Amino acid sequence: MIDWIYVIAIITIWLSIVMTIVTISGGVIFIFKHMYHTDIDNLPPLKRYPKVTLVVPAHNEELVIQDTVRAILNLRYPLDRMELLVYADNCNDQTAERVRDLMKLSEFSKNDFRVIERTGTGGKAGVLNDALKVSKGEYLAVYDADAAPEQNALYFLVQKVLENPDRYAASFGRNKTRNYQQNFLSRCINLEIVNTQRIQHTGLWQLFKIGRIPGTNFIINKKIVQSIGGWNNGALTEDTAISFSLMHAGKLIALAHRAEAFQQEPETLFAYYNQRKRWARGNYEVILDNMKHLFDKTSWRIKLEVAYYLCTFFWFNAAIIISNVIFLINLALGVAHVFVPQVDQLVSLGGPLSVIFLINWFLMFFLYLLQMNIALASDYGQATVKNFFYTLISYFTYAQLFVVVSIVAIYDMLKDKITGKHTTKWYKTQRF
Repeated sequence: MIDWIYVIAIITIWLSIVMTIVTISGGVIFIFKHMYHTDIDNLPPLKRYPKVTLVVPAHNEELVIQDTVRAILNLRYPLDRMELLVYADNCNDQTAERVRDLMKLSEFSKNDFRVIERTGTGGKAGVLNDALKVSKGEYLAVYDADAAPEQNALYFLVQKVLENPDRYAASFGRNKTRNYQQNFLSRCINLEIVNTQRIQHTGLWQLFKIGRIPGTNFIINKKIVQSIGGWNNGALTEDTAISFSLMHAGKLIALAHRAEAFQQEPETLFAYYNQRKRWARGNYEVILDNMKHLFDKTSWRIKLEVAYYLCTFFWFNAAIIISNVIFLINLALGVAHVFVPQVDQLVSLGGPLSVIFLINWFLMFFLYLLQMNIALASDYGQATVKNFFYTLISYFTYAQLFVVVSIVAIYDMLKDKITGKHTTKWYKTQRF
């Protein structure tokens, strides 16, 4: 039995290695293709400037809302082609008042923006569906209340969709962690985000033209969203759900890698746990809803994306959990063997399978370090000795947190399926 588990573990490791090598290869090609310098102070005019409605869903965001709204109002895009809607969604703080304070300033007197105090349901997806009904723009741009875009972010997002407006239903940029130096957790989250955006996003787009709507810093064609029925009200991960809907409609989500926004990330384990549990639960639900497309006549991109998610969220997580359990049992038996020689370990560390497994594990760890170092080197200011050491430590600490979160998310989902209740709620991430 143990031998079979080792064989399955080795197969799993090699599947992960192949996926990593493919993604790194795509990411490296993308990086070399886009190493040219862009003079952001003298950008060429766009083919046209479609009207864009910028939407900021905000629930009790009085601490950060002004910084975000200021950044949006200062975007380098024609004022008469922008409309800003700030939704104070079921707020019981001063979010709406903070925005109205900005509306009184003379420097923003020519900007078209308003705050809407909303008391509806549906969470963020509900806000976006409301915006669909009242927006005047050809595109919707979405920014979370803590995500302050760089001045040229909207320019680059629009520039990308205009490359192929019939095929590109949306474009998305990169989100940077502005509070990453706060503590160990925020530094690890920053490493995760840098790797995701510099290797995974670029690799998948370069090789397969696969993109994913993030939670913030993206634009999307309003008519296309309306044609697919809008956002799924109450969805825990409305971004993943609509990404699959767009792919079903035969559209692409294009990567606009120069469009950047700066957002806050959790600084406490409690905030991290609740945020990531919601993300994991939402992603599991979307994956299970789309599993049937592995065997029908839908686009190969959907099949590849479902397979990617299944491996990442189910197979690899299960393999990590099983290997950790075996390791702990083997460790306990090894300690017991010192006192009771008759007790044997499950796995002999000198056995041929264990040696092969160890070699494969070191290869996977090397690839992890390789992709992290490429990602850090491609992001200005991130390639530091300190970040390298955090990369080493996070593999054995921070990376294991997601396993715990995944187990809880799966448990909650199964419990809700059995009981018919919905216990996972949207958690308001703490701001600083």
